[in-house]
Amino acid sequence: MTKQELLDACDLFLFDLDGTVYLGETPVAGAAEALGRLRGAGKRIVYLTNNSSKTHAEYENKLRALGLWGAGDSVYTSADATAEYLNAHAAGKRVYLLATPPVAQAFRAAGVRLVEEDPDVCVLAYDTTLTFEKMRRFNEYLAAGKLFIATHPDDVCPTAGVPMPDVGSFLALFERSCGRRPDVICGKPFTVMGACVARAFGVPAARTCMAGDRMHTDIRFGNANGMHTLLVLSGETTRRAMAEFPDVPDVVLESVADL
Repeated sequence: MTKQELLDACDLFLFDLDGTVYLGETPVAGAAEALGRLRGAGKRIVYLTNNSSKTHAEYENKLRALGLWGAGDSVYTSADATAEYLNAHAAGKRVYLLATPPVAQAFRAAGVRLVEEDPDVCVLAYDTTLTFEKMRRFNEYLAAGKLFIATHPDDVCPTAGVPMPDVGSFLALFERSCGRRPDVICGKPFTVMGACVARAFGVPAARTCMAGDRMHTDIRFGNANGMHTLLVLSGETTRRAMAEFPDVPDVVLESVADL
């Protein structure tokens, strides 16, 4: 597929964040202009991230500060997908959530019933306020057989210098401590988030493009959900590394600027 064929085929563009439209606190060169051209062509832009440590407002503020936000843009996170999944499949259930306070408040606002004692469901988001006491209680609830849901599977979160442990690292910890793996993982590359995005924005997968810098999350997510896929080489993946993965992107560009 050519770049022009991709542009013609898609109405909704899902963009990963770090490594795709910005690198840490710096926008990818030419990204703002490329995103502006997409909006001018009538394309819808949604920033789609696995990082469940921040709220919509926090992401929007950062994107605005970097000059990457435009009229009609949206943010959708793995926490959003998880809250939607809970409302669809565990409505009214008591949920023990590991998450930052703002994200926990977003779950409450979405109608999820959060509790500290005797939960029916345990949900692991990217809790950067995690304490040993919270981990201990979570582990006890898992050992008791409660439904186990994770927002996403990423092992590390990209940061300047040494990457920080992300949800996937804590999933490994809980597997070692109580023998449990999640019953459901909502974020990329799984299909829960893909179905949620289709419902939230009303665009079929066949008219949607997933653009990102990671083969094992972004490109696999797009392929698993029947979307078109765009790999950018501005972040984690190199052309040589592409060969290590079974997934194949529809289009490969040096960066979003090349759109």
